[in-house]
Amino acid sequence: MLQVIGIAPHPPIIIPEIGRSEITKARKTVDGMYRLGKIFNELNPELIIIITPHGQIMREGPAVLTGKKLQGHFGHFGFPGIHVEFETDMKLLELLRENADRAPLRPIFLEDSDRFYEGNILDHGAMVPLYFLREAGVNAPGLHITFGFNSFRDLYKFGTFLRKLIEERGKRVAVLASGDLSHRLIPGAPAGYDKRGAKYDQRLVELLRSKEIDQIVNFDPDLVEAAGECGLRSFLIALGMLHGEVFNSEIISYEGPFGVGYLVAALIPSEISSDSDRKEVEQPAVQNEKETLNPARFARMVLKEYLADGIIPQLPAVLPDEYKVKSGVFVSLKKEGQLRGCIGTVEPVRENLASEIIANAISAALRDPRFSPVCREELADLVISVDVLSPMERIKSISELNPKKYGVLVRSGMKTGLLLPDLEGIDSAEDQVDIARRKAGITRDEPVELYRFTVTRYKE
Repeated sequence: MLQVIGIAPHPPIIIPEIGRSEITKARKTVDGMYRLGKIFNELNPELIIIITPHGQIMREGPAVLTGKKLQGHFGHFGFPGIHVEFETDMKLLELLRENADRAPLRPIFLEDSDRFYEGNILDHGAMVPLYFLREAGVNAPGLHITFGFNSFRDLYKFGTFLRKLIEERGKRVAVLASGDLSHRLIPGAPAGYDKRGAKYDQRLVELLRSKEIDQIVNFDPDLVEAAGECGLRSFLIALGMLHGEVFNSEIISYEGPFGVGYLVAALIPSEISSDSDRKEVEQPAVQNEKETLNPARFARMVLKEYLADGIIPQLPAVLPDEYKVKSGVFVSLKKEGQLRGCIGTVEPVRENLASEIIANAISAALRDPRFSPVCREELADLVISVDVLSPMERIKSISELNPKKYGVLVRSGMKTGLLLPDLEGIDSAEDQVDIARRKAGITRDEPVELYRFTVTRYKE
């Protein structure tokens, strides 16, 4: 049973014996780590999985220490007398070995015989969080994992795989995802200065607070690179372990006193689902939201998924009632105030609203003949809106229109033109009908049928 995921920084300077007088500059972080330790202690986990960026990193996949007893000290930081120990849960390790071939990323087991094996030595990315757990009275065995240099999506999927193993193990499990945020917050910071570092930190904290996991999986890689961070891949594995869960997110503290962002957070499942209830998902951006999504945000999630993989996302496993209805839908994309794509269906042609949004969002981005296809890098600059249409109502004359309230559809034979309501620069019903005629190629002399409709407009 997964009890908690702790997100923890790992600067040795926050350990009181090491930081000494400097520790006052990181007081929020120190207090936050004691708070996180208290949360762990109250939950009393039987196993701990720690995910670190500072062990042996492999390109093939996450690396796992296999020694029974792991230990380390802070000699590299001038304090060899401060020791930390951690015991491997050999049964969980064996489960991982037995199932390694079906993992989305095959873990690398670091053995004594490997040329790159450095012994059963704990890195400071693991030692600092473990130090605070020990201070809180938490001393459980578990697994030490170092993330691999793999895609964000694959690391997330590896987390979903780990979750199944811990459920099979049948113990209370806590996870420590160790990592610092940007190392480039101020001039003179350890990795140099980049103004995008603060933007990255702010964005990541906001996404964790609002539990928008899909957007973390799809984080802008250029912004991640500019930030000079070291923790995102740890967090992604841990977040994969929450896949399909409703959870509470507590941002305990954040600060960047030395030019490096330190975040302390606790993510706690509010209800635990069995493996039979949790589906294997290839598209977490669309399927990890059980609560009702704003349709415009849903459209963005769809585009992030599709532009990343070229695969049409599947419907959520649990579809909210609001998305089960049938309705015509238009998805509009704007960039710097200018239209970048707009495609829709006047009447529903698919089984539900969710399917309608998925299809029209992709078409608006890639198949609007007026524009070149949207590329993945543009997505962050787009403003997305979704209009859900009411059923069409035929009217007898233009006097029954109000361009602020009603959209209009004009029809002449096989030709139809549609204009949404409340568009900038359209103030009269006459202008509204004229533009709809032109869109359909209907001349002003041709007789038309007029239909009006209302929309529910959703913006992000």
